[in-house]
Amino acid sequence: MPAPSPTDLLMLFQRAQAQFTDRVDAVGPSEWDAPALPEWSVADLVAHLTSEQLWVPPLLDGEEPGAVAGRIPTGTEELLGGDPLTAWETAADEALTSWAAPGALDRTVHLSGGATSAVDYLVEMTADLTVHAWDLARAVGGVTELDGELVAAAFRYAEEHLGDDGVPGVIAAPVEVPPGADLQTRLLARFGRRA
Repeated sequence: MPAPSPTDLLMLFQRAQAQFTDRVDAVGPSEWDAPALPEWSVADLVAHLTSEQLWVPPLLDGEEPGAVAGRIPTGTEELLGGDPLTAWETAADEALTSWAAPGALDRTVHLSGGATSAVDYLVEMTADLTVHAWDLARAVGGVTELDGELVAAAFRYAEEHLGDDGVPGVIAAPVEVPPGADLQTRLLARFGRRA
């Protein structure tokens, strides 16, 4: 199977954002404090993804992470305020606009772990959004079935970029899956989650 084109990658990212938006929109007023991941509530998870989107415009403009860090809020309340859905959507729209700018995918991006291509950064963010859409849905009893093309793209990313131990301190080590498990189950296992 040929590698996706930059246009295809951008469309997948947009779909991953939309999939996550649907999950955020489905969070009930009493569910924001529900546990989503170890040490993270639903609100913390949405704030994490909101923060990631806020980093995109300055990083694509060539700024160094150290210069950006002081301008991006770090706390859940600061990031989401009283309207988490609007905070998420605003950040997501700004990120998408930056990704869609002419030449954006041809750039080199400086991340805390070093320089990488904008394409690799986009693929990583798409995978992250996909897996966290499942985390969010699971936390509130929502729809946990993910977009099949996004699952395939995220699994391809995991196979190419994640080691056998995950990413210590960031992504848990893979867990075993039963024989014949579907691709979504295998993807989640690759990111240390049991479906």
